[in-house]
Amino acid sequence: MTDLRFGSIEEIVAFAIRREIDAAEGYAAIASRAETPGLRELADDLRRQEEEHRRILEGLTPDALRDIGASFTPDLHIVDALAEEKLEPDMSLQELLIAAAKKEAQAAALYESLARLAGGSDHQGIFLFLAGQEREHKHRIEAEYESQVLKEN
Repeated sequence: MTDLRFGSIEEIVAFAIRREIDAAEGYAAIASRAETPGLRELADDLRRQEEEHRRILEGLTPDALRDIGASFTPDLHIVDALAEEKLEPDMSLQELLIAAAKKEAQAAALYESLARLAGGSDHQGIFLFLAGQEREHKHRIEAEYESQVLKEN
């Protein structure tokens, strides 16, 4: 992770866009192989979320990128202590939510680490923005977990 080096804000955004595309493709693969409608629907919704995040990044102007910062999103910490789940087509809704939330937490941690490495540079703001976006995704997934899984138990 510390090997990542960026020469411009545009390179950071390109890196983030690639990560969003990879995430969307991963969720699309799960949706296409999912054996239950609920899992297919959730994976497809997560794919759309990642695609929207990519569109947001692609639409940011250079001036907006320089002034952007993080937003506060509380962390529910619902899945943090749960075992890591591997994305599989026959996984349960609960397993997908855990895996997705953990992936979003890892992405947020990556961007927070890059923000620390960027110090006070112009790059720090975009990394903090990206970390905030990933925390928002994790929050939404954990809220879904709470609604769909914890309420049933």
